[in-house]
Amino acid sequence: MKTVAHILKSKSDQNVYTITPTASVLDALKLMAEKNVGALLVMDGEQIAGIITERDYARKIILKGRSSKDTPVRDIMTSSVMCVRPEQTSEECMMLMTENRLRHLPILDNGKLVGLISIGDLVKDIISEQQFIIEQLEHYIAGDRA
Repeated sequence: MKTVAHILKSKSDQNVYTITPTASVLDALKLMAEKNVGALLVMDGEQIAGIITERDYARKIILKGRSSKDTPVRDIMTSSVMCVRPEQTSEECMMLMTENRLRHLPILDNGKLVGLISIGDLVKDIISEQQFIIEQLEHYIAGDRA
């Protein structure tokens, strides 16, 4: 299994998009749309204060009839954010995401934010790894043993 650090390096966009707790939900949505991402880390200075996702918007603004323009991010963000370290494996991340129903995991290295991975990043990595194994087995079966 690959490590989180390896998966992060293979991402085409390694930027972590953030917003402040006092920003409006509308501003968060505009940033998510502009960057084509489904979540933003909510940062209070250098510290992770929470995460806001499209799901938070749908469930806590739309379904409750609230205004995204007048609601601050802090009112709907998820405050309890699980993080991983660069040396953890993709398998460990998949287990964390599955058990806790998460779609995003921030990556902290010695307490410093270094990246964010999504369930999509992990699935892409697993598919790539499985494709490599399949190709190796096909070569073996065909007798192309090096």
